[in-house]
Amino acid sequence: MSNKASDQLHKLIKAMTKPEKRYFKVFSSRHTSADDNKYVALFDAIEAQKEFSEEELQKIFKGDPIVNNFSIAKNRLYDSILRSLDIFHAQSSIDARLKKELHCAEILYKKTLYDQCARLLSSARKLAIRYERYSTLLEICQWEKKLTEKDNYSGKSDDDINNLLAVDEEIARKIKNLNDFWNIKSRFFMLLNKTGKVRNAEEMKKFKAIISHPLLKSDEQALTHETRYLYHHIYSAYYFGIDEYENSHQHLAENIRLIEENTDLFREEPNIYFSILTNAIYISSQLNKFGEAFELLEKLRKVPQTFEIGNNEDMEIKLFSSALSIEITLYNSMGEFERSSSLFPLIEDGLKKYEGRINPLRKGYFLLNLAVAHFGLEEYNKALKRVNEVLNDTGIAENQDIHCFARIVDLIVHLELGNEDLIPYTYKSTLRYLQTRKRVYKFENIFMDFITKLMKHGNTQNPSGVYAELAEELERLSKDPFERTAFEYFDFLSWAHHKATRRSFREIVKEKILVKS
Repeated sequence: MSNKASDQLHKLIKAMTKPEKRYFKVFSSRHTSADDNKYVALFDAIEAQKEFSEEELQKIFKGDPIVNNFSIAKNRLYDSILRSLDIFHAQSSIDARLKKELHCAEILYKKTLYDQCARLLSSARKLAIRYERYSTLLEICQWEKKLTEKDNYSGKSDDDINNLLAVDEEIARKIKNLNDFWNIKSRFFMLLNKTGKVRNAEEMKKFKAIISHPLLKSDEQALTHETRYLYHHIYSAYYFGIDEYENSHQHLAENIRLIEENTDLFREEPNIYFSILTNAIYISSQLNKFGEAFELLEKLRKVPQTFEIGNNEDMEIKLFSSALSIEITLYNSMGEFERSSSLFPLIEDGLKKYEGRINPLRKGYFLLNLAVAHFGLEEYNKALKRVNEVLNDTGIAENQDIHCFARIVDLIVHLELGNEDLIPYTYKSTLRYLQTRKRVYKFENIFMDFITKLMKHGNTQNPSGVYAELAEELERLSKDPFERTAFEYFDFLSWAHHKATRRSFREIVKEKILVKS
């Protein structure tokens, strides 16, 4: 096994759960000779390593024949682990069960036990139909055809053959339908993840070019539960991207209903339900439906129970990175910054515990929300520290939206701190970034012009009502569907009113929520 494969072995062992590791030990004791149990010792040695080191292993096994051909030993151990995992998970999913039944059907066929083979295929067919496993249904059809051919079609009629072909065609139609929806979804999400929400007519044109596909004319074009999910998933994201949240909310609600009414079909894909709930919470909060948002948050936290998921680190990370991120965002949106601060220790611990395993974009949202919470509590130096963490993270920088607005929040924090000497430098750096990325939209133009006016006055307080002018312009801009995205990262409008009126930022945010409610 190459050095890269050696690293893969370490990663594989580290990815195993405790029950899987216990089973491997039992498996090894049953399937290897006493002399070969040295592979268990090698397993234990690698498991004990925090970072993989072949040199360290060579020292541990010095004098053991295993060292003479270490690459072969590691290769055998890797294969042995995979075989044990295969057996351990043989009944862990519908796909695994179907794979086993098909293999058994093949064995029965080759032993000419055709009646038993047919009964097993019939059982597998029912399972595959129930759980919409159409690619497996194609395999089942192939074996059924072999059974039809075995006696030179004896006892078969044209209708029998036609029925087999009709079933094949229907399965193929549903597989193509799924592939077509997946293709539309993937192209759209690649565009959305790269550019963020629509900010101009050209971006809107690209969005509409994808969404105008004939399959998306109505959900009747979706032939299965999975494709109906994709239909509503695509539209919920599309309406999110063009800032039509009410429509997005409707499609998210349809998908929540679809999954809750067909939990068995989605049981092995809890991440789908998890993702829909997180999106629905966000949209509900933007529509000021905070009661609904917190109800959905409770559903989110119960996903492990709903889908009967045991201890699972991947789900732990998702619950941390999504549920806590959502909760602090909701509190910040409501001006409940004290409640946000109660989450600080949990967020700090989670960011340390799951370092490197959290999506950079999710980490960026966490850091920016921490900055907003500190800002609302008037802890400006702490807010500045968090903003700088966003700006200095190269992974986060790939998302233009969050990096752009973090730069603008950085300017705002400097204004609050009265850092007169740093503002010109930060302004030039931000302007250069916006021009390089071609992100000088209306909001960015208005805000950068506002900073220019402040610098001309030579101070950052409230010269000649500059903040009041900014508030008026932002009020108008907040009604522009292409520009609303800016106000979702930070409440720039409430901040402008705070500076213009000298009232508390927190007070103005809370007051605005009450008025909208």
